[in-house]
Amino acid sequence: MNKSFGAVSVLRLGLVQASLGAIVVLTTSTLNRVMVVEMALPALLPGLLLALHYVVQVSRPRMGHGSDLGQRRTPWIIGGMATLAAGGWLAALATVWMGSSPAAGIALALLAYILIGLGVAASGTSLLVLLAKRVAPEKRAAAATTVWIMMIAGFVVTAGVAGSLLDPFSAGRLLWVAGGVALSAVVLTVLALIGLEGPAQTAAETQAPVPFKEALAHAWGEPRARRFTIFVFVSMLAFSMQDLILEPFAGLVFGLTPGATTQLSGAQHGGALVGMLLAAAAGSRWAGRQWGTLRTWTVWGCVASALALSGLVCAGLVGPAWPLRANVFALGLSTGAFSIAAIGSMMGLAGAGEAGHEGVRMGLWGAAQAMAFALGGVLGTAASDLTRWLIADAGLAYALVFLLDAGLFIWAAGLAARIDPRTRARRANLGERYEPQPAGGL
Repeated sequence: MNKSFGAVSVLRLGLVQASLGAIVVLTTSTLNRVMVVEMALPALLPGLLLALHYVVQVSRPRMGHGSDLGQRRTPWIIGGMATLAAGGWLAALATVWMGSSPAAGIALALLAYILIGLGVAASGTSLLVLLAKRVAPEKRAAAATTVWIMMIAGFVVTAGVAGSLLDPFSAGRLLWVAGGVALSAVVLTVLALIGLEGPAQTAAETQAPVPFKEALAHAWGEPRARRFTIFVFVSMLAFSMQDLILEPFAGLVFGLTPGATTQLSGAQHGGALVGMLLAAAAGSRWAGRQWGTLRTWTVWGCVASALALSGLVCAGLVGPAWPLRANVFALGLSTGAFSIAAIGSMMGLAGAGEAGHEGVRMGLWGAAQAMAFALGGVLGTAASDLTRWLIADAGLAYALVFLLDAGLFIWAAGLAARIDPRTRARRANLGERYEPQPAGGL
């Protein structure tokens, strides 16, 4: 039996997540800008490519099942990171090609973003499963916060360093910077994982291999896993819907400049960081108290997010007199708290069902999140365009979209409240019998 991870081990996995974030941020920000500005291509193109990489992540359950069969997560993390790195560099090469041969460049970009999605699916899913299996329950929220903050740090550091190295811009510089980031991410991942996981389980400890379709059907047949999958999809759909419309809303209704809306986004991210830290502290120090459980923070984080979005509804109706910055900070605080609490719950629930299927469960939830992100931005922007076309008052139009978003968070809170976080061992200690229920309604 391998021992539980301590703080140093969690930090090492955080370096892997930071490496993942470093490659991803190049595709979501740098290459996005180069396609639109330097290559003069439609903004829809990078949007569709990013949606493609999310859609490909429906492969997460299959990736998780593969790591379940081998009972080792390290090869999947390293292999996924290598695939992600290859996709990231090919995406940069495709962007350069678009300048001289758009058709060939776009064709290569499709392959590159498929590789990016596969790499994120393999490495990200296996990393979360490794955390779930090796971090003590009372430390899962803190571990999730550490890993996510380090991923954000990877975003920030890469964006800053890559941005400085790209000036003055040239195609050659872009390829060198992308290659350097990709190579550094793979090397850092390998170094961070050396000797971390330990040996695989012996044959006596492992179960007979189960076909993927059977394992997936079994995971979906577990009521808690199914409910949590739907919760993840609904909550992340709500989370992502407001992401692309908040700054346009602030510009059109409040008359804020691009710089001011960027600062507003910074306030939201600052609030999210505070919320993450609060939820992590609650999950670590107050575990076992009803008001301090991860499920409580997940439920009330969703409710608070709905209330903050209701504030934005009022902002659309009231206009510039509304305290928009404070409202946006509260939204970030709420979404940050619920997201970390949900990740901590996810890590606990991954091992709460039948042993040997942890990767499939984690992959199922990761696929739900990816699909929600793929749809959320599209639905949010489409809904805002439709309401503004139907309603002349921009404030009222955006208010209706924020109201819909708030309703999704309330739905998510109701789903989270109905998920029993107890493991089979805790049920047994309470004298309850664990019996998997057939798939059906929620």
